[in-house]
Amino acid sequence: MTTKPQVEQTKISEHLLNTVSCMDAVELLGSLPDNSIDMALTSPPYDNLRTYGGHSVFDFETIAQETYRVLKPGGVLVWVVGDATINGSETLTSMRQALYFVDAVGFRMHDTMIYDKHSVVFPDINRYHQCWEYMFVLSKGAPLTFTPQTRINSWPEDKKTGKQRNQNGTLVVPLGYGKKNKTNGWLFNLWRVSTGYNKTTKDKEAYAHPAMFPEKLAERHILTWSNPGDVVLDYFMGSGTTAKMARNNGRHYIGCDVNEDYVKLARARLAKPYTLPLFEETVIEEKPEQAVMELG
Repeated sequence: MTTKPQVEQTKISEHLLNTVSCMDAVELLGSLPDNSIDMALTSPPYDNLRTYGGHSVFDFETIAQETYRVLKPGGVLVWVVGDATINGSETLTSMRQALYFVDAVGFRMHDTMIYDKHSVVFPDINRYHQCWEYMFVLSKGAPLTFTPQTRINSWPEDKKTGKQRNQNGTLVVPLGYGKKNKTNGWLFNLWRVSTGYNKTTKDKEAYAHPAMFPEKLAERHILTWSNPGDVVLDYFMGSGTTAKMARNNGRHYIGCDVNEDYVKLARARLAKPYTLPLFEETVIEEKPEQAVMELG
């Protein structure tokens, strides 16, 4: 389902479209006009989990404010983030960032999604293994675009059976109780994405980056929150996955990274030949008992 009402458009200079620059996120954002970006999809450095060649510190507050400025009304930021455990305690940096986005900047927390990595690299000995990260879907007003990816994380034709409870504790039967959803099933916001060699991406050179987006994760968000021809921004570009999946699905991209080696890596991946899709709806069949999105 896509809703695209008319909003005041601000055009981006052609020389910025479909480029990956070696610069700081704040610098790139400062070069963009107000209300010019349809969607931003990114994953910042998580606390001290990676050094990224000495570039793990960034100006979060300025980036949050500038992202809001450059997004079009109805634009969406997908912020994929996790927390380090330091001195036996999770840092809760992700929570502080989420609150700042909403309380200080003005974003809506449209959805708090979960990315289940389906794997554990460094198991803990005294706590359950950390195998997921947050995907905060933040919007500038109500999102203009929502195209759910059908039947990838649903129980097709499942019945609506849950009742609702009022503030006083009484149960009520919701509208549509007992009816089957014969279209998409129930779409969940927990996405399980297989990661690892040859799963995150088929581009072997990309594994020089220590913390890549899975291509399928980036692609599903891009297909959900943007339309062909839209501009997708990633200012922590890393190995270039957001740009690759935006381009492969008929979107424009703008990105940057402060690490020159990662910029070269992203450009090399983007230099490979590709084929644009026909933009026809694809129905992906799934087993009814599957309870979370399986993307690989």
